[in-house]
Amino acid sequence: MTQVLTAHAFELKNLNVFYGDKLAVNDVNMSIQRQKITAFIGPSGCGKSTVLRSLNRMNDLIPGARVAGGVFFNHQDLYAPNIDAVEVRRRIGMVFQKPNPFPKSIYDNVAYGPRLLGVRNRAALDDIVEGSLKRAYLWDEVKGDLKKSGFALSGGQQQRLCIARTIAVEPEVILMDEPCSALDPIATQAIEELMKELVKHYTIVIVTHNMQQAQRVSDYTAFFSIRKEEETGGKEKRWGVLIEYNPTEKLFAQPDHEETERYIRGEFG
Repeated sequence: MTQVLTAHAFELKNLNVFYGDKLAVNDVNMSIQRQKITAFIGPSGCGKSTVLRSLNRMNDLIPGARVAGGVFFNHQDLYAPNIDAVEVRRRIGMVFQKPNPFPKSIYDNVAYGPRLLGVRNRAALDDIVEGSLKRAYLWDEVKGDLKKSGFALSGGQQQRLCIARTIAVEPEVILMDEPCSALDPIATQAIEELMKELVKHYTIVIVTHNMQQAQRVSDYTAFFSIRKEEETGGKEKRWGVLIEYNPTEKLFAQPDHEETERYIRGEFG
């Protein structure tokens, strides 16, 4: 993948995602700003996580999943035949809803990716581990216990360990799929403060069910909703659509669409 830097990290053009023959997301068009935090909000089942996973080809790992339309990263079509999905996921890292440290030591969790990429020198690995843990605001809490299992950490610490593991391979983008939903308010605050620091170096896209979190941390917000159609036999077909994408302050204060306003007021979702 070559490097072409513009103000936009991603361009989504007429993006449709299918699971088997079922349409999950229909006709999404948006440009995601570089080195900003973009939040995806909307009711359950609206496709926000599906769109997030399309940004680093994680949908490839779901049997029957299919993407149509364009997902461009630095002007390159991520779904072109010559694009290596593994390299895509290195450059566009992901942090999941539930902290998922490997069954290894704290050190080996962070060193795992660099080792896969061929880093063998111990001093170089030490520097990467320390730098990644510092950037994830975890170093001071674990520097004396690097041989301890990642599972021995608290939930919030485990999530920061997963963020350190993600940034150890030097991605350009960090995707976060509801990274605080399993955490208590104190751990959530720590992750939110971390996001505000990380965005100085990375583009961040976050899916959140928490509208207040989107308001607190994001520069831009995309609101997704659900469309329904009744089929023969009383079955209902449902798919997600992008309703509005604006600077966060505008979307919450003066949304362009009545549906956005109704969702923000809590009338559905």
